[in-house]
Amino acid sequence: MGPIRWVLGGRSSTLVGMPSEPAASPRADALPPSRIASHLGVMAAVAAVLGLLVAGLVIPFVGAVGMGAKKVSDGMRNFPATLETNPLAQKTVVLDRNGKQIASIFDENRVNVPLTGVSEVMRQAIVSIEDYRFYQHGALDLKGTLRALLTNKASGGQVVQGGSSITQQTVKLTLLANAGNDPEKIKEATDDTYDRKIRELRYAIALEETHSKDWILERYLNTAYFGDGVYGIQAAARHYFSKNASKLELPEAALLAGLVKNPVGYAPTSYPDKATERRNTVLNRMAELHVITPEERDAAKAQDLGLKIRKAKNGCVDTVAPFFCDYLLRYLMVDPGLGETPDSRRELLYRGGLTIHTTLDQAYQRAADQAVSAHVDPTDQAIGGLALVEPGTGAVRALAQSRPMGPREKKGETFLNYVVPTRYGDSNGFHGGSTFKAFVLAAALNRGVPLNYQFDSPEPVEIQQTEYELCDGKRYSNSDVWGPSNATSNGMMDLYTGTRLSVNTFYLQLEATTGLCAPYELAKSMGLDLTKKDRPAELTPTFTLGTVNVSPLEMAEAYATFGARGKHCSASPVTQIESASGEVVKKYPPDCSQVMPQGVADGVNAVLRGVQEPGGFGYSHGLGLSVPSAGKTGTSQAGWSVWFSGYTPTLAGAAMIAGANAKGSWIPLDGQVIGGNYVYDATGSSFAGPIWGDAFHAIQNSLKYQDFVAPDLSGITTQWAQVPSVKGLSLEAATQTLRAAGFKVAVGPAAGKGPVGTVGKYFPTGQAVQGSAILISPSTGPKKHKNKHDQGPGAVQPGTPPARQEGPRH
Repeated sequence: MGPIRWVLGGRSSTLVGMPSEPAASPRADALPPSRIASHLGVMAAVAAVLGLLVAGLVIPFVGAVGMGAKKVSDGMRNFPATLETNPLAQKTVVLDRNGKQIASIFDENRVNVPLTGVSEVMRQAIVSIEDYRFYQHGALDLKGTLRALLTNKASGGQVVQGGSSITQQTVKLTLLANAGNDPEKIKEATDDTYDRKIRELRYAIALEETHSKDWILERYLNTAYFGDGVYGIQAAARHYFSKNASKLELPEAALLAGLVKNPVGYAPTSYPDKATERRNTVLNRMAELHVITPEERDAAKAQDLGLKIRKAKNGCVDTVAPFFCDYLLRYLMVDPGLGETPDSRRELLYRGGLTIHTTLDQAYQRAADQAVSAHVDPTDQAIGGLALVEPGTGAVRALAQSRPMGPREKKGETFLNYVVPTRYGDSNGFHGGSTFKAFVLAAALNRGVPLNYQFDSPEPVEIQQTEYELCDGKRYSNSDVWGPSNATSNGMMDLYTGTRLSVNTFYLQLEATTGLCAPYELAKSMGLDLTKKDRPAELTPTFTLGTVNVSPLEMAEAYATFGARGKHCSASPVTQIESASGEVVKKYPPDCSQVMPQGVADGVNAVLRGVQEPGGFGYSHGLGLSVPSAGKTGTSQAGWSVWFSGYTPTLAGAAMIAGANAKGSWIPLDGQVIGGNYVYDATGSSFAGPIWGDAFHAIQNSLKYQDFVAPDLSGITTQWAQVPSVKGLSLEAATQTLRAAGFKVAVGPAAGKGPVGTVGKYFPTGQAVQGSAILISPSTGPKKHKNKHDQGPGAVQPGTPPARQEGPRH
């Protein structure tokens, strides 16, 4: 059918589109002036019935059908002349590092498409059933609107019959979309009153004056609700038929066109018979209007619904990486670059139709998930977690935890994110254990302590806590004596052996040498959140034993700094965000800074790689890789948590298991059944290490082979000082002498001969690192000399009654 020409009130316009009426109906351009006058008379009569001024209602109606009017009624003037057509809410998609979709988030499941992105038959179907004269009339369908007004007036003012044009429907949907979540605006947009009808008409007139018919139809198709939580034709096509709107065929188009009248009542997923009946109604109408032939109609009606449902998952649950997704959203929700307020940021994320490019690697995520689930069951009285971070970029590659995301608590599901820092998650963290020794090691190397520097590390060793210096030059205020026990080894240790064997009494002395400030500040600069208000006592001598609460992601970020040779990069889950139109909203380049000399990081790597090589805890538990790696075990006091933080030059990971009962209270791991195994003595190498190992073994072939750089500490000057001789001095005098020389004092077990109460032995002698700890050992007492009464063990001493002698045992 060719163009249809309207000639009303001396104005002429040509509209190309759908046929106006069935063939037998009169054409608009054939209406004589008497018929036009009769229409206006009907409008005046309706206006009078509604209690409105005749002129006030007639003039806008006349303008709506193309007759110019220079005045409008007072009632019409009270409504705004233009309608804000704000961008429609669209769903945001989340992509992995390779561009594959991993999640979508939305308030309304909608993807806008241009009208050219909708198949012609779909456009024909929606116009045929909703407003078959859309391309011919003005802002309203005159006959339909008058019919609805008269019917509704007869029913006592209730709106019981519709007659809205596509333009009017577009106005209503736009007002509802603009209302957002505001209850008052929603009520205003949906009230069944004549005020709303007239307001919508005024907007519709303005819309027709400022936009083309194609633009209005496009807006309508993108705004309409199609049921099942689906908005807009593109999302509907994807949801019901797993195809794009441009590929819709006649039966599919007829089904979707029929849904907009009653998306719930005609829902094909719930009421297939009613949906089929409604689809056939649309097909009949299209045939009646000669849009399709009777043969096409009958062929389409003979087909079944042909549904291929594809549900759009909203949010993070059931995605391939639920806790990474959760972390991503929380990370973006506090980004001021995405909006000044949390509400504005949420509006952008959930309604902005963004494309978020993330750092997630799905292969790494699968490896992490499998490793965690293999060693910690969801219902265990424990939490297992693993975080993977790329050195040199801070890109978070995977986050996994043993309790899946979901509402079924009895199955171990939870919505609490345990693997990320407190500001992004739901946990205050877990004691890091001896993984914190790496920070003290790095601080010592940066201070000039040589890698081969030795401390005598027997058990016990005690040190007064006032020996530890704070950041302001003052000393730690608690004067209690601190003496941790060793769980691994004793003896003379250098930085290699003392670290690889994780000797507590070695690190007690090394931390006294560095002071508390240097390792604490270094750990902060490497990504640990150590400024929490609820933990003001983090800066303590026990810092080196990991009594500070941290998350797996923080530890992976920190250890990635060693892998990147001292360059710290803040952990980030996102690289770029694009708008619905494809424009870049924000880029997230790596946020990096050199926090320690490369030589210091190389020195740490040289020490920690020994954990993964023959003789190290990691190697003995099968954690070695086909590429160079390094790591550190960690076990907190009383076995509350166990750790393994390991890395290569290209990937760092932190694995953790912490005891936690069903109520969320922390409990010791010892005595629990974890992953089907009874825990007698929880250690980082035995329990957390295998999680790390399984994940890294699964992906090691994808890791670039890159070796660590041999340490060069020649640029760091070691300050040496002469250790005064204190042998034979009283313990008090020796302590004063050493402190006066600028050294710290630790007290070891009795050793050496001399008067009781004096120093029998001290180490090191000669020169020592300036300000380092000196171990003094009290004498065991004067050396005893044998005389004629001495006859070896069991001999009777002078003045001692003879002991009773027992005969041989049988």
